[in-house]
Amino acid sequence: MTGLRSPDRARARGRWPLAAVLVLMAGAALAQGGPPPGGPPPGGMMPGMMGGPAEVGTITLVETDIPVTRSLPGRAVAYERTEIRPRVSGTIEEILFTPGRPIGVGDPLFRIDDAPYRAEVASASAQLASAEAGLALARANVERYRSLQGSAATMADLQSAEATAAAAEATLANARVALELAQLDLDRTTIRSPISGIVAVPQVSVGALVTANQSDSLTSVTRLDPIYVDISDSSAGMLRNRQRLESGELSPGDRIGLELILETGEPYAREGALVAQATEVSSSTGTIDMRVSFANPDHIIMPGQFLRVNVTLGTTRAILVPQRATSRSADGSLVAWVVRDGTARRVTLTTAGSHANSWIVTGGVEPGAELAVDGLGNLVDGAEIRTVPVEIDASGVVRDLAAPGSAGGEPGPAAGLPAAGGAMPADNPAGND
Repeated sequence: MTGLRSPDRARARGRWPLAAVLVLMAGAALAQGGPPPGGPPPGGMMPGMMGGPAEVGTITLVETDIPVTRSLPGRAVAYERTEIRPRVSGTIEEILFTPGRPIGVGDPLFRIDDAPYRAEVASASAQLASAEAGLALARANVERYRSLQGSAATMADLQSAEATAAAAEATLANARVALELAQLDLDRTTIRSPISGIVAVPQVSVGALVTANQSDSLTSVTRLDPIYVDISDSSAGMLRNRQRLESGELSPGDRIGLELILETGEPYAREGALVAQATEVSSSTGTIDMRVSFANPDHIIMPGQFLRVNVTLGTTRAILVPQRATSRSADGSLVAWVVRDGTARRVTLTTAGSHANSWIVTGGVEPGAELAVDGLGNLVDGAEIRTVPVEIDASGVVRDLAAPGSAGGEPGPAAGLPAAGGAMPADNPAGND
């Protein structure tokens, strides 16, 4: 820019890029030993990253009676179900039910053309009358030959008359049976439900020809209240529970608790009852089948649904450790952090299943221990820490007991955890853990 006047140099400087100006300013600031504008303080540490004990939220562990529950898969099975088939042949004359509606025992479902069967009843009635008349005549002959025996009738005549009367009695008995069968077939032209329940849609229409005891059903009736749920448990799991009962680790209750979990994940309002347990182990699956019944007045449970049943076997004395406070090590063992003498200590836990959102811990920690549940991301074994008492609600949200909330004086969320609405802090979108 040699040869330019001062105003021209000023205009030339005004055209320099802003980034170049900022670089020059930063270089000047460093040359004077100060931090660049907006940069970190001397020592290279950002505000809030100064040294000192890490802050963690803790709870105190207590030993309590915990229900021992096994969640088993199951499938709903109808309490009663029958397929309706004709027992006489003929043409469907009338359908007497509305599909999907409840019916009772003996309610009519179909009517078959009964004209041929009414004729059979009439014919059987006539044969019965003829047999009755024949028997009366035979008995009269017997009485007459008895009165004439020794004078006008021989013993052979009397025996012949008695044999004829016996044959007439047999003929009368056959005629009565024939009439009963004819009447039974006539009654069966009206097909009735053998059970109460919900009737399905008909598989035939009026005018269809059906035959006695055919393989195809006309419809079906299903009883839904109560309803069965078939569940299965591994034989190994049942054996372990038996051993826990014998050792006293598991205390049995007055009865086995059975809670049904619907397909939506919601618990069913009614408790179940154990109906039967198989006496052998499946050779293909290694499981033992059990049948449980539940009241189902509202027909919420339908046959064929896949459900789960929580079986409460009893209680055990153990410590509940929140699952959010644990992690898995490289070898798969469950580990957690406890506070000892102001430092963080890593411990390995021994568990006996889970309850709600916690592990049932039988070893690795003792009652009264201080467990770290929040701020676990950067902990190292033996590091000095500063504890803050917290609590964990039923949904797993950690709340600081030392800091009251903004509404109603309730505890506020612990640092780095989502509030009740589930929103994460803006400066920590991934959460503490």
